[in-house]
Amino acid sequence: MKKEYDLSKMKVRKNPYISKLKRQVTIRMSDDVISYFKDMSEDTGIAYQSLINLYLKDCVENDRRPDLSWK
Repeated sequence: MKKEYDLSKMKVRKNPYISKLKRQVTIRMSDDVISYFKDMSEDTGIAYQSLINLYLKDCVENDRRPDLSWK
């Protein structure tokens, strides 16, 4: 292994994974929803934000829609 590398001759290329990065958003959720995912987080060892993302991703993939009928 060299002690020093000359990086000035390297070609620049775009990050191929940039489209897969997550975007930070702010949303309001009720305390019971947050508690539900935090409890699940303790059981699974997965961060609760990741669990919420996984659940929402599953809804998108399976075209699940909430019941919007008001009783």
